Amino acid sequence: MRIDPIVPGSRPELADIEARIQAERGRISPLYQVLLNSPPLAHGWEQLLSAVRNRNSLPAGLRELVILRVAVLNRAAYEFDAHVPHALRGGLTQAQVDAVRAPAPDAALFDGTERLVLELSDAMTRDIDVPDALDARVRAAFAPQTHLDLVATVAAYNMVSRLLAALRIGH
Repeated sequence: MRIDPIVPGSRPELADIEARIQAERGRISPLYQVLLNSPPLAHGWEQLLSAVRNRNSLPAGLRELVILRVAVLNRAAYEFDAHVPHALRGGLTQAQVDAVRAPAPDAALFDGTERLVLELSDAMTRDIDVPDALDARVRAAFAPQTHLDLVATVAAYNMVSRLLAALRIGH
């Protein structure tokens, strides 16, 4: 790691934020231990990512499909590995999880909605810009809130995976 993690319980002034992270996440992961170097950032990160992961309108399987794909594209193996159990609980099969690792996942393993989500994840992560035709298909497939939640999930997990990669968390 490029920034030393804060050992949970070692700094009394962080007790409240550590308790919130523990309550929401069930543990204080290495990512959050690094984020604790900046308490305001750790707090905001926990609030945003908890909303994206736990309180949005995307079905769990689609959300985890996004997270896995973004992790692969950004070479964030730690994030990928951390989300495999969530993906399987969310309804993805092991074959789908394995396929997400490929440069071009086998389309036959995914339904139309899953293929659309993968296409959007790839466009937002690789190219940044979302072509109008792709956006039109996403808008046709999802209600406005779910459309926003989908785009926010791709964006948020690009942030997560890029921070993990830049700081070499989990290497």
